[in-house]
Amino acid sequence: MRTDHFIRFERVDSVEETGHGLLARLHGEQLRVDVVRPDVVRLQLSRGGRFDDTPTYAVCVDPFEADVAWSAQPVGGDSGPNAAWRLSTDELVVTLWLDPFRVDVHRTDGSVVIESAPDAEGRYWTYATLNDAWTTRRRIGRDDAVYGLGEKGGRHNRRGRDFTMWNTDVLNEHATAEFRAGLDPADPRADMTSTEFDPYYVTIPFFHLRDAATGAAAGSFVDNGYRGEYEFSHDDDYRVTFHGGQWTEYVFAGPSMAGIIERYTWLTGRATLPPLWALGYHQCRWHAYTQADVERNAKRYRDDEFPCDGMWLDIDYMDGYRVFTWDSNRFPDPAGMLKGLANQGYRTISIVDPGVKHDPGYAVYDDGLEQDVFCRTEGGDTYIGQVWPGNTAFPDFATPEARSWWGALNAKHVESGLAGIWNDMNEPATGNIPAEAMLFDRGRAKHERFHNQYALLMAMGTIEGLKAARPEARTFVLSRAGFAGIQRYAANWMGDNQARWDHLWVSMPMACGFGLSGQPFVGADIGGFQGDTNPELFLRWMQMGTLTPFCRNHSEIDNIDQYPWSFGPEIHDLTREAVRLRYRLMPYIYSAFVRATETGEPVQRPLVLDFQGDPNVVDLDDEYLFGRDLLVAPVTEQGQSTRSVYLPEGDWYDWHTGELHPGGQRITVDTPLERIPLFARAGSAIPMWTEAPASTDGYRPETVELHVFEPVVDGRWESRLVEDDGLTVVEGAPERLTTTVTVARAAGEVTVDHETTGPGYAGHARTRFEVVHHTPA
Repeated sequence: MRTDHFIRFERVDSVEETGHGLLARLHGEQLRVDVVRPDVVRLQLSRGGRFDDTPTYAVCVDPFEADVAWSAQPVGGDSGPNAAWRLSTDELVVTLWLDPFRVDVHRTDGSVVIESAPDAEGRYWTYATLNDAWTTRRRIGRDDAVYGLGEKGGRHNRRGRDFTMWNTDVLNEHATAEFRAGLDPADPRADMTSTEFDPYYVTIPFFHLRDAATGAAAGSFVDNGYRGEYEFSHDDDYRVTFHGGQWTEYVFAGPSMAGIIERYTWLTGRATLPPLWALGYHQCRWHAYTQADVERNAKRYRDDEFPCDGMWLDIDYMDGYRVFTWDSNRFPDPAGMLKGLANQGYRTISIVDPGVKHDPGYAVYDDGLEQDVFCRTEGGDTYIGQVWPGNTAFPDFATPEARSWWGALNAKHVESGLAGIWNDMNEPATGNIPAEAMLFDRGRAKHERFHNQYALLMAMGTIEGLKAARPEARTFVLSRAGFAGIQRYAANWMGDNQARWDHLWVSMPMACGFGLSGQPFVGADIGGFQGDTNPELFLRWMQMGTLTPFCRNHSEIDNIDQYPWSFGPEIHDLTREAVRLRYRLMPYIYSAFVRATETGEPVQRPLVLDFQGDPNVVDLDDEYLFGRDLLVAPVTEQGQSTRSVYLPEGDWYDWHTGELHPGGQRITVDTPLERIPLFARAGSAIPMWTEAPASTDGYRPETVELHVFEPVVDGRWESRLVEDDGLTVVEGAPERLTTTVTVARAAGEVTVDHETTGPGYAGHARTRFEVVHHTPA
């Protein structure tokens, strides 16, 4: 970041109180300090004297809907280095220093949330501008940890590295060449083979900062869709720069990361409850399938008694890559095929890219021109990029008309029997034609304002159409790109990974980064998308992937076959056992998703979220919690027969052997080919199906097992099972059953109680719980 030409905002001219906080004037601009919640404030600086109250589509609530008590008063006199205004709530104190201008936020106990950082000459960098760019600079401890920022590679602790916020088709040389050219060749971000390659497909300008001394965390969300940079590589400060738009930042006092996520997802929305089938195992491949091929694969899964819920269709199902079409030669009867698959318990999902083939006579293109819903250039022409069909036009999703038009196309598309939509190439990817000429809002908004929001807006339109087509059914959309708030509409997968051991590993911190950024429904292409996998890598990835939120086997065209039966009977049977475990755990997984929709907490989570005060988990990213009570430690190296596992506070049962281990220590665990390390928290009650069905479709068991893991110390633990039909929209007072299981130990006696509430639902068949008691003996 160059600093020599930045213009610093150095002095506040006046301050007054408003209905929500303070309004300050400085250098011709206005600064708002607004109270959102007792532990959340918004900082906002005007551009050209005006405020943009909706800088992006991320925030989905009125930030000021709650009546929060606060007070403000001047302190330290009218001028001088101690002059300031102080705004206080029950949980934080904001200090607006007047000269030099800076903003600090502390908790009421005096601990730091954010503090402005001076440069070597003592000049503060609360806010500075250069052309349309602005930057802010804040203190950070050398051992403090940074988490979040959505989809980023490398270690899940972002400290010590710099990141670019710009949705990018990472395998497109044209999209990444300019960025890589500006880096030192030794920088791992410049090497596409590195797990630290940056930027990725999804931009979420939200992060947690954990204080190394206290373990307390603070959060920051910059509501800005322009290109940005976060610099965490400096010794004593971190720097945030955006290349357009205004400074609109929500600051979260914490101190718990879980509390920060709860507040952030209240602001930007929480994931909607997915249909149960979306949590099953899915088969996908980029391949020029015929209808007979798809039906043959589906039959093979059923013949092999291998659980599977989803069959996916990549780009070659279309007629010349024209979206919302079918290749009639390969698929002579799509409706008949989809009905046949549904009768076998499969849901089918098709890919839909935003690029509409520039092809006069193609109905979608012609109608888009007539409805005037495509992006324009500065000269008013239809912007043309290049994707799979060649020259393509792009819907202007910044307008409600384009989103509605797109939604209607999706609604018509699923009438054939499709169950969900897969959005790809929505960064937006434009091939070797620069995207910057693509203007939005009928040519009134420059590209940079909406680039990072494009996938979010596309998902909004898609969901609008799916809800109109099937208002009673839960929707499912998978998106490659996204922005803050994408969790409201779509799941994310991690894009085009590679069949490599380090890509298996990096999918863990990447998933946890998503989870800490508000997106709980995420997963990597199992086995690796690019390149040929091998039997051991495929097995180990399947064993891990079945214990992640989104579970899909996907690979690229011209790779070797990557089906479970492609590597011989041993690998087939072991991968089937891994998938069967996922299906038996479905009640536990589903209940974890319900909690995510209620609180925003992730399903796949780094240990630091639940054990924030433990310094041993600050940089731990080769294991994770799946839900609250299962600890997963995947095998990440070829030929690995043992691995070290860190067990956090508490006691933990080895899932496979039943052996009990006290927490707060590292242990060495055997990793034979048939399993990866998995542990259950003592005191938990894990709900499970008694068997693994072929699919979730219509499966209504009479018995649910409660696997109770006996605690060995006194205490009280709660677990939860949520049951509903798994298909229909759940709003208001949902038709469901919620069972809270309480395990308690006192004076050597262990008790297990449960309470079930709720009206139930049509089709409910469970009549009993079967308790499976796990003891240290």
